[in-house]
Amino acid sequence: MKTVNIYTDGACAGNQNEENVGGWGCVLEYNGNEKELCGGEVNTTNNRMELTALIEALSALKQSGLALHVFSDSAYLVNCFRQRWYKGWQKNGWKNSQKKPVENRELWEKLLGLLEGNEPHFFLVKGHQTLKDGGAKANAAALKRFKEHNDEELKLAAGGRGFTYKRFAQVVDYNNRCDALANVYINEHRAAEEPADPAGPESIE
Repeated sequence: MKTVNIYTDGACAGNQNEENVGGWGCVLEYNGNEKELCGGEVNTTNNRMELTALIEALSALKQSGLALHVFSDSAYLVNCFRQRWYKGWQKNGWKNSQKKPVENRELWEKLLGLLEGNEPHFFLVKGHQTLKDGGAKANAAALKRFKEHNDEELKLAAGGRGFTYKRFAQVVDYNNRCDALANVYINEHRAAEEPADPAGPESIE
């Protein structure tokens, strides 16, 4: 079975405000080949952007029957699949434990459809993490935390038992790259919204 590594991230500037702008980014990696995607929308939430990043990544796949290793810093996304929250939601007519409609239902349903026929494994990564040259002790501690947070999934995933520091450093690098991609749309939107200088450019005499 082919293994495709998927790295995702979502961001939202002004997440709790009525008017905000969000962005998402993802990288797909298979056998040394990479594909980067990014985008965004206004009046959204951070969670919607996290889900959209994975939806866009899965939509880019050309086949099914794949082992998918999904790396995300969103506990909302990772825990839903690892703890099978969606099973309870489906059983209860897409109502949560408080008997309220599940937020982002349409995105969750789309994700479930895209994952069907594949073997997904979800790994939780600490966001905005930086590994330091010469910081062997701190870096080793970061790897240990990653393994502790993903122990069961590493046991289940092919190759997970031999997860090395080199592989961990790659995951951190990809996660940070996805964060930068998630901010592309946000930065472009902000730049487009900035008012023009009424005085115009300074004249040169």
